[in-house]
Amino acid sequence: MSAASVEQPYEDEEPFSLTAIADEIMERHPGYRVEIIGGHLLVTPSPDAPHARALTKLMRPFIAAGLDDGDTEVLQSVGLWLPTGIEDYAIPDLVVVDTDIDDHLVENNAYDPVCFRLVLEVTSSNWRDDLKTKVTAYAEAKVPVYVVVDRKHQRLHVLTDPKGGEYGNHQVHASGQVVALPDSIGTKVSLDVTAILDAAQPKRQTD
Repeated sequence: MSAASVEQPYEDEEPFSLTAIADEIMERHPGYRVEIIGGHLLVTPSPDAPHARALTKLMRPFIAAGLDDGDTEVLQSVGLWLPTGIEDYAIPDLVVVDTDIDDHLVENNAYDPVCFRLVLEVTSSNWRDDLKTKVTAYAEAKVPVYVVVDRKHQRLHVLTDPKGGEYGNHQVHASGQVVALPDSIGTKVSLDVTAILDAAQPKRQTD
C-alpha cells in the first residue's frame, strides 16, 4: 500500500497580512476608515454630518491663505505611510502636503511622510486614538504640525516640534480663542476655535 502524502497547511500559505484584513473590512463596510498603527487595526465608522461640516469649515482658512495653490495642496483622507510598523499607515481627515506628493507614493495608497506639512483630525467615537495613539505615530513620522479638533471635550489641540515619538510642544485651546498655526506649513493661518467647535456639533432644531 502506498502512503498518502501529508500536506503542510502553513508551508505555502501567504504570510499574515493586516493590510488584507483592512481591505476586507472596508469592502464589507463601505464608508468605514481602517488604519494600521503600531501593528493594530483602527476602525472608524462613517463620519456624521457635524464631522464633515467641521472639515468644510476648516478647509476655508487654509485655502483662503493660498495653501491649495503653488507649492502645497489641502486634501482630505490621504494615506500617510508610518514608520511604526511594516504595514502601518494612517488616513488623516485633512492634510497640507507638498504638491509633488504624487512622486512619493509608498504603497497601499499611502505616501511618504516627508510630503506632509500638517495633519488634522476631527474626533469621532474613538477619540482616544486621535489624542493618544496617533500623537505617537505622527510624531514618529516627524509630521511638523498635528491639529486635533476634540469634539468630546470641546477643545482644539495644536502639537508641534516632533522628536523621539512625541511632540515637544502641545497647546490646548478653548472656545473664544483664535489660534495662529506655525508658519512652517507654508504661510500664516489662524483658526477660530469657536467657529470650528460649533460646526463640529449637531445643529439644534428651532421650533
